[in-house]
Amino acid sequence: MAKYTPQELADTLKEGLLSFPVTSFDANLQFDEENYRKHLSWQASFPVAGLFAAGGTGEGFSLTPAESERVVRTAVDEVGSHVPVLASAGGSTAQAIENAQAAEAAGADGILLLPPYLTEADQAGLVEHVSAVCRATSLGVIIYNRANAIYKDTTVATLADRHENLIGFKDGVGDLEHDARVYAKLGDRLFYLGGLPTAETFALPLLQLGMSTYSSAMYNFVPQFALDFYQDVRNQDRAAVNKKLNDFVIPYLDIRDRVKGYSVSIVKGGLDAIGRSAGPVRTPLQNLAPQDLADLKALIATVS
Repeated sequence: MAKYTPQELADTLKEGLLSFPVTSFDANLQFDEENYRKHLSWQASFPVAGLFAAGGTGEGFSLTPAESERVVRTAVDEVGSHVPVLASAGGSTAQAIENAQAAEAAGADGILLLPPYLTEADQAGLVEHVSAVCRATSLGVIIYNRANAIYKDTTVATLADRHENLIGFKDGVGDLEHDARVYAKLGDRLFYLGGLPTAETFALPLLQLGMSTYSSAMYNFVPQFALDFYQDVRNQDRAAVNKKLNDFVIPYLDIRDRVKGYSVSIVKGGLDAIGRSAGPVRTPLQNLAPQDLADLKALIATVS
């Protein structure tokens, strides 16, 4: 049973930094539970507001439903007693329902609902998709505005009216007018989560649009830097944010942008660089090239 009501979960998540732990794999690309537990324990030793298991940075797209359930259950068992653990639900409506119900059975506290897989849908279809998942679970649900699931402000309002357990809106697009419309219409009914790749880059301007938090991938390997950056954002300390952007985040982006898919690979590369390897990435992603890893390690040394 979840430790939080949907509203309690929203109140907790909106006031702190969030992160998506990588999923540890062994040399044969099988789930490495022991190493994953070590990583989660380290991540939870810092004051993070919530951890999303088997999400995008956790290569959830490469996990089978059984693997995803095992990853979520492991996370709940390892750190769920002292930090909220959320799971992802994706694919078809039926698969998303299966993911959500498995996560609830595993003891997760909430669900991030990913866009439907490989299909286009109009707003009415998205309403029914989200509604089916919200009805299938008592957990708090966060919708992910991205790719083929772009939710109009009126659609979000309809869903919020229908489903008390819809608690959050995560944006992975960065359309400022769209975000402003959603926040203006919904206000404090939801909490708002920045979800663009390397969210630190956008965190300060999005704060002005009501996004009080975001998901930090780099928290996986430089957790204290990520927490300090988040505090600078919440303090609206533009000078401190810009310094950290120039000193670390933008050089990090330059490495990330060398190869498609590096937004996930670079996170595992960061763990390699600090001696806390979580193993390789699964295809179709590729691991950092040796020079890219060397450049990342030198950059991390400047903030460690």
